[in-house]
Amino acid sequence: MFGTIARIQVKPGTLPQLQAIGADLTDDSRLRQNGHIATYMYQRGDDPNEIWMVVMFESKEAYYKNAESPEQNEQFMKMAQFFAAPPEWHDGEVIWMSDSRL
Repeated sequence: MFGTIARIQVKPGTLPQLQAIGADLTDDSRLRQNGHIATYMYQRGDDPNEIWMVVMFESKEAYYKNAESPEQNEQFMKMAQFFAAPPEWHDGEVIWMSDSRL
């Protein structure tokens, strides 16, 4: 598996709009068909405008194929309007995981 962890500063008061876009992606069959496994968004306890997003794909190839697609760019641009600054991206191979649902 391969994915990214992003640190995102959102504009104050815009988290509900960002969450709504995330909810729309839950039903996005394009992502599932392209190897998407999971996306998680965490809100920092001491800074409600700092979000950490974790995204996992089946492989590095699937991740970059999605990241470079026009459809993903369109989704990113919808989200970016709520960012206070450009996100920090940390891409990498998933080397261990534990998920009781599997």
